[in-house]
Amino acid sequence: MDHSTAHQTTTNRTTTNGTTLNGAALHPTDDTADQAGPVLDVAVIGGGVAGLAAATALGRSLRTVQVLDAGQPRNAPSPAAHNVFANDGAAPADLLAAARSDAEKYGVRIRSAEVTAIRRLEVGEATPGATGGRARFAVALRDTDGTHEVLARRILLATGLQDHLPGIPGLAEHWGTQVLHCPYCHGWEVQGQRIGVVGTHPMVTHQALMFAQLSSRVTLIAHAVELDAGQRAEMAAAGVEVVEARIASVSSAGGRLDGVVLEGGERLDLDALTVQSRMVARSELYRSLGGTVSENPMGEFVETDPRGATALAGVWAAGNSSNLAASVAHAAAEGVTAGAGLNLDLIQEDVEAALPASAAS
Repeated sequence: MDHSTAHQTTTNRTTTNGTTLNGAALHPTDDTADQAGPVLDVAVIGGGVAGLAAATALGRSLRTVQVLDAGQPRNAPSPAAHNVFANDGAAPADLLAAARSDAEKYGVRIRSAEVTAIRRLEVGEATPGATGGRARFAVALRDTDGTHEVLARRILLATGLQDHLPGIPGLAEHWGTQVLHCPYCHGWEVQGQRIGVVGTHPMVTHQALMFAQLSSRVTLIAHAVELDAGQRAEMAAAGVEVVEARIASVSSAGGRLDGVVLEGGERLDLDALTVQSRMVARSELYRSLGGTVSENPMGEFVETDPRGATALAGVWAAGNSSNLAASVAHAAAEGVTAGAGLNLDLIQEDVEAALPASAAS
């Protein structure tokens, strides 16, 4: 999963009752912040992997960038990030610290702040940017010094997503440690263990098969899902036991998950659980600008083209806000792609604006 922070904060998790995560960066010498400050080329909302990767790419292209980060990364509960090229097993906080350092080398400013609103400016409100283009957006934010406004030519939403978990008592407390969702992020660590797969999603058998590759002691607990004959046959062929019951609660001892209690009172001893959360992009800011979110079987996301541009002019998105399945590596790549796309977009705007003057001279 991408490890974003943001705006409105990007989030850790959200149970049925609710819960949450997010990020941003600035370029040259100004201390920036209030409306009187310089116009940024790009305001990056969310200082997780995607936001910082984009900011670094933009900084290396001499763009003025500010990353606004609320400091609540989605993967904060996880002890390590895996399948990260040349950094497998690194602590998420260490990865973000290194990424911030990289971005700052190129003049990017990382600012701890919560973005409360984004407003599209009218032509009459236009303010020239540092490289000549006009500001299109006013970004309202709140930090320890109070409320401020930043002006920007472009917006990159790297606000991440919220994981909505089933309302099973005791489940959320172990999210990211012993309650897992991704076999590639955490599967190797539970190899050979007693793994329970919680049936909350039509793709539950797919998840069971993935974890059955890692352990011969996998139990699918149907919970809220009804399996058909074909799915039962697949589970039997893969050696996955199926328990037709709902889970009443997750049990633990000494702070560690040790099983589940079924509604009939029966207890299953387990070492880990895997569950498919419903993933919902942190799209409040996008929707406030007039955007509409899209939906797939995994949840809700902000749709973009391959570069990261959304349907709203000047608004881009990267990481888990636009790709619910993005891991750390995916999010970093998408951030770089969006950064490169934004740089080209700004270049094209500046060239087009200069053409009439060039033709007249």
